[in-house]
Order: sequence, then C-alpha cells, then structure tokens
Amino acid sequence: MPLDQLLRGVWRLRQLVVLAALLLLAAGTTLILAWPRAYVAQAVVAPAETTGLAASSMISANTLAPGSLLDTRPGGNFAVYLAALRSPEATAMLLRDTSLLEALAVARAESPMAPLRALLGVERALDGDDAQRWLERNLAVTQSLASVTWTLELAHPSRDTALEILERLHRFAESRVREDLALLTRRRIIALEGRLATERDLYLRTPLFELLAQHQRAALVVAAESTLASRLVSGPSVELRPSVPNRPLLLLLLGLAAPMACLFMAACWVLLRGPER
Repeated sequence: MPLDQLLRGVWRLRQLVVLAALLLLAAGTTLILAWPRAYVAQAVVAPAETTGLAASSMISANTLAPGSLLDTRPGGNFAVYLAALRSPEATAMLLRDTSLLEALAVARAESPMAPLRALLGVERALDGDDAQRWLERNLAVTQSLASVTWTLELAHPSRDTALEILERLHRFAESRVREDLALLTRRRIIALEGRLATERDLYLRTPLFELLAQHQRAALVVAAESTLASRLVSGPSVELRPSVPNRPLLLLLLGLAAPMACLFMAACWVLLRGPER
C-alpha cells in the first residue's frame, strides 16, 4: 500500500486513535500511581585487597599480583563476599532473624492478584524459595565504572526494614568469609602439626615449620580482623522518601509509548483492510 493511502487511512481513524490513547494513558497512569512504593537502602563498598594493609595482604605469603586493567571482575575474598550476599544461607539468616516472610505474606495478601489466586485455587503458603527470589530481585549490586567501588542497593516498602536487612546482609557476608578462612587455616594447622609430629627428616621439617608459621599468622589475622573482604566507603543508609518505582520516568515513558502504540495499531488495521475501492 502506498504511504499516502496509509496516512489517509490512519487520519480517518484519528478519533478512535485519540480515544484509545487516552484510555491507555488513563489505565497506565492508574496502575503506576497505585503501584506500591519502596524505600532504597544503599551502601558503597570496596574490595579490601585495594590497600596494602588489608588482611588479605597479611595472610598471603607473597605479594598479591595486580589484576589486568581489562578484567574488572571481583576476585579473592571480595568475590566470596558478593556471592554470599545472595546465597541461600543469607536467605535462611533473614528468615531466622527478621520478619521478612510475614511482610511478604502481607504484601501478597494486599496485592490486586490475591482475589484471582484465591478464585483459581492456586493460593499457597510462602516458603524459602519465595524469599530467595525476593532477595535476588530486590538486592542490586552495581560496580562503579569510574572506581573500584561497588554499590549495594536494597528496596523494601518499610524504611527501617530496608536498612536492617542491608546491614544484616553485609555482616553475614563478612562473617561467612571470616568463618571460611578460619576453618581453612585451622584444618591446615592441624594437618601440619600432625605431619611435624611424625616427620624426622630435618630438610623436610624446616619448610613445614615455615608453612605452619604462615598459617598461624593467618589464623591470628582472621581472629583479629572484623572485615576481611570489603571496606565500607559509605555505610548503610536509607533515603527519606520512597523512590521505587520512579513515577515521573514511568509516566513520561507511558506518555510516549501510548500514542505510538495506538498509531501502530491503527496502521496495522488499515493495512489489513487493504486499499479502499
């Protein structure tokens, strides 16, 4: 179909297009304004390995080799720290120490889909899998493009709960790294002491004593340090006003998308009808 015929066909449907765009804008605006808002708790962390006095530098027998400039992936204890933030163990900790599951149940009961689920008979009790999905969906870990810092953001309808959960996750991830290192060094110290108790060769006992001294030093550092993986550049804090979802941005996108969608549907209708005879 020639372009001029297509434009004339869409122009004939201008009233329907305007009416459909207004209805779509009204429905979308109602949905955006009725969507529950949430507060965002934020913390800025950096890998502890970025400083020469980091615990990882004291534990390591040799100087840590710098990473490639093109490789921005986290490494060492900091990678374990980031992985522990969203781990099933972190979810279990939140279920044990906070009222996360009760809050999720209340939010689910107040959602617009609750009557439909009850009508279809698909309502079920919330469990750990729902809490795990909530944590993966609401906890954002973003790397800064200009520095080595990482931003942790967690959204929750309650301002105090958002701050509490983020603080607990940070402490849990650090304790997980510390427990793993303490367990590793303890096992190695026991193994080295057992080997030294039976080894009689002087040339083998000397390097074994050096290894034992290194692991004893590592055990001492792990016991003395409270943070091994990350450094808090900016401590956990929460905003004064809820910012999720971003209503102005969503309304602006809706104002652009609704008329374009209606024009597209009108053009498709004209093309399906074909040229007028």
